[in-house]
Amino acid sequence: MTRPTRPTRPASNPLNLVVLDMAGTTVADGGLVEQAFETAAERLGAQPDALPRMLDYVRATMGESKISVFRHLFGDEAKAQAANKAFEEAYGELADGGRIAEIPGARAAIEELRDRGRTVVLTTGFARVTQDAILDALGWRDLVELTLCPADAGGRGRPYPDMVLAAFLRTAAVDGVQQLVVAGDTSYDMLSGVRSGARVVAGVLTGAHDAAQLEAHGATHVIGSVAELPALLDRLDRPERLDRPDRGEA
Repeated sequence: MTRPTRPTRPASNPLNLVVLDMAGTTVADGGLVEQAFETAAERLGAQPDALPRMLDYVRATMGESKISVFRHLFGDEAKAQAANKAFEEAYGELADGGRIAEIPGARAAIEELRDRGRTVVLTTGFARVTQDAILDALGWRDLVELTLCPADAGGRGRPYPDMVLAAFLRTAAVDGVQQLVVAGDTSYDMLSGVRSGARVVAGVLTGAHDAAQLEAHGATHVIGSVAELPALLDRLDRPERLDRPDRGEA
């Protein structure tokens, strides 16, 4: 006897706006952040014995807006701006040397998300000039509808939710923040997602922080890489059964 089909509830609030971090999440840069910082610090005359302490702070704050990092390390605004400019120049020079690559499967994942009707936005803690250098190195200028850096969202980067909320406002892709997805590799990415009200805050294990750090800062899901994100969202958007399956039913 054929078992009657159980009624289903259509998926509500589909997860149709996906905000992705770049370095460590969709982009592999082979440690260029640290190398560019060292180059910038040396150009600014930082003492060699101070570099290890500074690098420790840079590592601990991966994902944060770079100008915020430099304000902490160099004190006054003029030095911070000079450091940020030197960092951007150094990173751009290194990026032009062919050191930038996509995280395996990242472009295909973004294209799959778009094919499923999801709007994808790329965000970064870098300045616009550095973000553009990365996009050019990968040939990603036209890959997504919108790319954002802290300056595009009023100047505050992560862990503030400003870039995520700017993506929400500028794309008008979804009706509410419960349809937002934020994915990144750092604690700061997770905090910005949580503070934005995103329904899914996905940590990836291809960058700076491990699963324990990501979960401690609010990750709702932890996946191996961004390549797994389309399948995760497809599962979360499946229609819900109105009643539970019989015991033993697949």
